[in-house]
Amino acid sequence: MIKHTYFQSTAKGLAGLLVAIAVTACNAAAEDAKAPQTVKLQADPAKAPDVVYLPVDSPKKAYIKTAPLNLSRYPLLEPLAGKMTYSESLTSQIRSSVAGRVINKPIALGTTVQTGTMLLELDSPDVADAEADFNKAEADVMLASKAFNRQQELYAGKAVSRRELEQAQDDLSRSNSELQRTKNRLKNLHINAGQSDGHFALRSPVHGIVVERNVTPGTEVRPDSEGPLFVISDLKHLTVLMSVFEVNISKIKLVQKVSVTVPAYPNEVFYGTVHYISQIIDENTRTVQVRCDLPNPDGRLLPGMYATITIESAPDDQAIVIPLTAIFTEDNTDYVFISLDENRYQQRPVKLGLRLKDRAVIFQGLQAGEQLVTEGALMLRVEEERVTDARKP
Repeated sequence: MIKHTYFQSTAKGLAGLLVAIAVTACNAAAEDAKAPQTVKLQADPAKAPDVVYLPVDSPKKAYIKTAPLNLSRYPLLEPLAGKMTYSESLTSQIRSSVAGRVINKPIALGTTVQTGTMLLELDSPDVADAEADFNKAEADVMLASKAFNRQQELYAGKAVSRRELEQAQDDLSRSNSELQRTKNRLKNLHINAGQSDGHFALRSPVHGIVVERNVTPGTEVRPDSEGPLFVISDLKHLTVLMSVFEVNISKIKLVQKVSVTVPAYPNEVFYGTVHYISQIIDENTRTVQVRCDLPNPDGRLLPGMYATITIESAPDDQAIVIPLTAIFTEDNTDYVFISLDENRYQQRPVKLGLRLKDRAVIFQGLQAGEQLVTEGALMLRVEEERVTDARKP
């Protein structure tokens, strides 16, 4: 009886204990339900390495400018200094082939002339002598021709010997030769046969503009005068001269396109073509002279202007060219920032090719179509370093 009572009381104790444990578990579950839930979040992309995050309302965003990256032709070397001059093939330095005195007003500077336009007129003893020689030779031919005809008639009547006939024929041949010589001289002087006033008209051998005049009315001129009387050139086409160091001459090719700028029109680019590369190196400067044809259809470019010439890559050889304001350097490595979206900017190392005064050629690290931070890169770098320091324990 005692044993039965013991087991009965023990069973009741275990049941009570189980009920207590169940109640405690329920209470704990209820407390957990009331407590705030803790959820494990993924890594914040804004906190990824080399990425700077700026909130939408950050005032720093006003100092950031971006631009899309594009492939384009790139400069092969530093811009070269050059000078514009007349095109040699379209320029003529004109001198007089005879001596004489200017008797009219020479054509004015800046006048547009055609081939054959008279530039000035001379009263020339040389021309007078040439005209007299022609008139004398013409008269001698007429006399010799009559003498030969008469000798032929006499020889037919057996009144003269064959030797006398041959002599008359020889005299006629000599007279004709002399006439031809004097006629050729007049032709070379551009004087009409039969003219006898001793005047010489100096004419332009090319079309173009009178860009230089060194003669006035009454001037005595000679064929051996120092310097030309006129310089005429077609200013619709100019030549750009530049000197290239021998270490860079392999980058210059015939018919290669070049870009030209001048101080007079700083915001405009003119395009020329390499047409001559000297085969001689200047031993003093170690440079090679290069000439470029430069069209000048509106005449705004002038001989004597200084120019800056850029040698560019071939049309099918392209790279990304960015402004230097986008680049900063740390530990001998160049970096830029790329805009990932409106709020995130990623720092990225790049490999530079040619570094110019205000831009640089990028050979590695960037892709066309990406958004480059062109201004504000240093500010983003400071912000990145500030955030990094704040995360340190």
